[in-house]
Amino acid sequence: MKNLAPNILRQRLLIEGFYDIEADKNTIVKYFNEITTELNLRMYGEPIIFSPSGDGKEENQGYDAFVPLIDSGISLYVWSKAKFISLIIYTCKSFDEKKAIEKTKDFWKIKEIESESF
Repeated sequence: MKNLAPNILRQRLLIEGFYDIEADKNTIVKYFNEITTELNLRMYGEPIIFSPSGDGKEENQGYDAFVPLIDSGISLYVWSKAKFISLIIYTCKSFDEKKAIEKTKDFWKIKEIESESF
């Protein structure tokens, strides 16, 4: 991917995996609090969490969540039935990707985790 704005710092990390904990809105809020603390990122608003509960395909039911950061945001998608998460940490501030991956893996009890920076 060509860097169209080399003078603007952007760090993006995609993390995915199958989790082994119970996931609900409280779990998501707790994760956002812990990952932002771990990465020294600052939230400037409360997490926004949606669960369409019955709209759409049953296998896609779960949560769509976002937390705004002073330095951009984190988007999290949770498939409840499959126990799968996909999240993107997008910042205009550098953060430790290894910490982000390990914290996510430990919090969600993910055995095999995939990640990619872009």
